[in-house]
Amino acid sequence: MKEFTYVITDREGIHARPAGLLVKTANQFASKITIHKGEKAGDAKRIFAVMSLAAKKGETIRVTAEGPDEDQAAQQLETFLKENL
Repeated sequence: MKEFTYVITDREGIHARPAGLLVKTANQFASKITIHKGEKAGDAKRIFAVMSLAAKKGETIRVTAEGPDEDQAAQQLETFLKENL
């Protein structure tokens, strides 16, 4: 399992547009990808799960990837977050 943390820098947090792009990126991989915020967790391949975390600017999320392409998934998602959120 691969894991990383990220602090949201977008002033609007994870809102609809970047959440949709995040889901699209996550769906490129066979690995199970989960986003955690505090006690909440959601499947990164489902838009409603990502949006329900209600991650705001300054909050820390943790992303885990587990599966056959977990290294590539974690790397690409971390890059995505740095560029978009």
